[in-house]
Amino acid sequence: MEGRPVIRVLLADDQEIVRTGMAMILSVEDDIDVVAHAQDGLRALEMVETHRPDVVLMDIRMPRLDGLDALRHLTRPHAAHRPQVVMVTTFDDEDYLVRAVEAGAVGFILKDSGPRLLVEAVRAAAAGDSLVSPSITVRLLRRFRTVSARPEPATRLSPREREVVVLLAGGLTNAEIAAALTITVGTVKTHLTNVQSKLGARNRVEIAAWAWRNGLVGPET
Repeated sequence: MEGRPVIRVLLADDQEIVRTGMAMILSVEDDIDVVAHAQDGLRALEMVETHRPDVVLMDIRMPRLDGLDALRHLTRPHAAHRPQVVMVTTFDDEDYLVRAVEAGAVGFILKDSGPRLLVEAVRAAAAGDSLVSPSITVRLLRRFRTVSARPEPATRLSPREREVVVLLAGGLTNAEIAAALTITVGTVKTHLTNVQSKLGARNRVEIAAWAWRNGLVGPET
């Protein structure tokens, strides 16, 4: 796509047929370049160091080093290169999802989500947004609203910041939040930067998790 930076993507999955299928879907997009494949977590870390992708699509269960451990390595504070990591899996178990959120994943999609969602997840991650498959969102919402963690008051956020967080946790992109609140995308980004600082959150998914955990969003919102 002319004028749009090309997004460099690494595919990490132990099944060759899955990697090939994802590569075929992504290769037809002018703004996405699949730069490497990895069949396990250790190989993924090697390929990240070599190719420095913008986005990694990471399976959870892989040999030698699983996706969660590879994710933790890539998101550690002093990592040489920190790509955006989207977990792509057949598993929608709440324990795996919560652990991936805590490890710094920026998005979650199921392998049967379809081509459109896969492409959207890559673009969202590269743009600093997040994308979570609808069925996973429901599971995350239920889990974070029932975890035995001490709720934190939302009063630390300004009213506008709270509005932005509620919309973000509902799955809206920066552009959609801006349109809903009649503000600019730049203003949305400023609010989210402030929210991240106040909450000590590493990314949008952790902000959403905070909102779910503290009851800002849910079935009734």
